Amino acid sequence: MKVKVVSVLEDNYMYLVIEERTRDAVAVDAAVPKRLLEIVRREDVVLRAVLTTHHHWDHARGNEELARLCPGLRVYGADERIGALTHKVAPNEELTFGAIHVRCLFTPCHTSGHMCYFMWEDGSPDAPALFSGDTLFVGGCGKFFEGTAEQMYTNLTQVLGALPKETKVFCGHECTVRNLKFALKVEPENEAVKKKLAWAKQRDDDDLPTVPSTLQEEFLYNPFLRVTEEAVQKFTGKTEPVEVLRALRTEKDNFKKPKERPHPQAMLAFDWGLFSPFLEKK
Repeated sequence: MKVKVVSVLEDNYMYLVIEERTRDAVAVDAAVPKRLLEIVRREDVVLRAVLTTHHHWDHARGNEELARLCPGLRVYGADERIGALTHKVAPNEELTFGAIHVRCLFTPCHTSGHMCYFMWEDGSPDAPALFSGDTLFVGGCGKFFEGTAEQMYTNLTQVLGALPKETKVFCGHECTVRNLKFALKVEPENEAVKKKLAWAKQRDDDDLPTVPSTLQEEFLYNPFLRVTEEAVQKFTGKTEPVEVLRALRTEKDNFKKPKERPHPQAMLAFDWGLFSPFLEKK
């Protein structure tokens, strides 16, 4: 099983999962069809299906065009609002594509019909993969647009959090640096956060993706998976896990990037009046 990570739109990811024996492929959140089909041609594979995590435009907008361009394409999802839907999946339903097994994990909250997809191959030494859409991010979780903190807590602890710790996490957006800046605000002494943030900033500078992470890593630095930790509870002023999660989400929604401090030498120049002749010119 080979996963192609494809950056699209402003900060979205879509994925092409290739069954290397048959050269069949499955796309996840196919938002930009022309880009996807270019990669399909380059990889010399046959696109058999699209798995859509949720109905939002930046995840599902390519479905209709792909269905038109690829007759017989199967489009899977859990929400009737998903365009070109051909197969509505149920919680814990299992699909197979060649040697690839897919378990559909229902995670309502970001949207009421959000579905994550857990993939593995029997007998493969490779770790399984989770396509988490906008439920779980590297260092964060999705906004509660159509659900509750109780739902997200269940999603993160009982549904996704119960998967094998080596599971690779492929999320729907590249927002790792911002997520980890918030995580550092929550836990300023957490060395795992500091290390991951420095790594993510370097990846960002090099224009490289920060996916995948692993579930094991996420439990070390993702505050939304650490709601029972004393430092996270202290930050929120809550102790009951769902209330901690609710407070974290509110804080994250209001989180602003710190303003860039002016360069010290520039401040001295202003203090000494060195810019005055330029500022006075009309």
